[in-house]
Amino acid sequence: MNAIQVITKDVAPVVSADAVEALRPEAEKALSMLYDGSGAGNDFLGWVKLPSETPQTLIDDINATAQSLRENCEVIVAIGIGGSYLGAKAVIEALSNSFAPYIHGEGTPVLFAGQNIGEDYLYELSQYLKGKKFGIIVISKSGTTTEPAIAFRLLKEQLENQLGKAEASKRIVAITDAKRGALRQLATEEGYKTFVIADNVGGRFSVLTPVGLLPIAVAGYDIQKLIDGARSMELAVANPSQDNVAMTYAMTRNALYRAGKKIEILVNYNPKLHFVGEWWKQLYGESEGKDHKGIFPAAVDNSTDLHSMGQWIQDGERSIFETVISVQSTVNTLEIPSDEANLDGLNYIAGKRVDQVNKMAELGTRIAHVDGGVPNILVTVPAINEHYLGELLYFFEAACGISGYMLGVNPFNQPGVEDYKRNMFALLAKPGYEKETEAIRARM
Repeated sequence: MNAIQVITKDVAPVVSADAVEALRPEAEKALSMLYDGSGAGNDFLGWVKLPSETPQTLIDDINATAQSLRENCEVIVAIGIGGSYLGAKAVIEALSNSFAPYIHGEGTPVLFAGQNIGEDYLYELSQYLKGKKFGIIVISKSGTTTEPAIAFRLLKEQLENQLGKAEASKRIVAITDAKRGALRQLATEEGYKTFVIADNVGGRFSVLTPVGLLPIAVAGYDIQKLIDGARSMELAVANPSQDNVAMTYAMTRNALYRAGKKIEILVNYNPKLHFVGEWWKQLYGESEGKDHKGIFPAAVDNSTDLHSMGQWIQDGERSIFETVISVQSTVNTLEIPSDEANLDGLNYIAGKRVDQVNKMAELGTRIAHVDGGVPNILVTVPAINEHYLGELLYFFEAACGISGYMLGVNPFNQPGVEDYKRNMFALLAKPGYEKETEAIRARM
């Protein structure tokens, strides 16, 4: 049995255990569609068996490349957007010392660019990199996606001006299409080290490919353990059973959706998991939000957000449910001291660990929210390390595929994402968009 567990007793009385169980035939069919490739989007199912089919030679190559970058660079900039950065960011942030940027020698810093079009952000990044030995991991299947392409053009020029083209090319790694696209062409011409983005793995499912694994390895974390954790979850959820956690989660959230709960809030009580929430939002939002269907994914970091969003969650419109990630143990131990004056009134918890207080805040909040009409799904994770993060990432991916099929959509396309791009290209008068430019300007 996998270590991550899903506990659903607190979704009652909104949906009963029988109502959830009634969806099991749908979930079993959806699981079968994932593994036999009979569903919509079946040309993007390369992630399903990725953990068990990742060759050791690829892991070794990624680790060797990461070691070379660490030895030759003070800092690495990973350029990518959406799934091309969120997975790596989530794992690195979860495993890093919270104050690593301020600690000299705490691994090789991995910075991110290409995830926005912020002029101040890019200017400040270029200023920070001046005089530093830096390298670039550029992640793009086409090489023409606007946000990463702008960042790469700027940082590539800066690196080449600093080192010359030949030396700069040794510090640039491209993760891109095997044969096609502008970045593939440039990488071939300039001699960049490359890794392939497989045609059958979509961006939001790519964290366990070189897209996520190389930045994570550069940051100094054990990608073999990450893959091993994902593999254990892959094996655990491949077959229908009563303890298939991916099916349980998919069934429960679909039962809640059909009962009128249209918003899912992913809650964590560990600040290291903030970007896991950001990664999860893209995974579920882009997979399920289509055909005017889908649960809206939101995320909060508690107890921080109890002082901002807590009131709405407790007493606002009852269109929500929560999925709480509960980390069972911390890496470090810190006890609250006693204070003779006790002006803050905290001596009643003196001698307790900080995490004990946090756990009671978590439990007390879950009870209050359930009493307030907010169904809760509990996802327990033994600890934050590479293995359990691998389990957690694959659990959410598998459940997403099952849930999307149960919803009746293609979980692996994203047609709506192209709409803003067409308008942006028209407004910028991109060649080939002359008619669109004329039409959109007439609306202004």
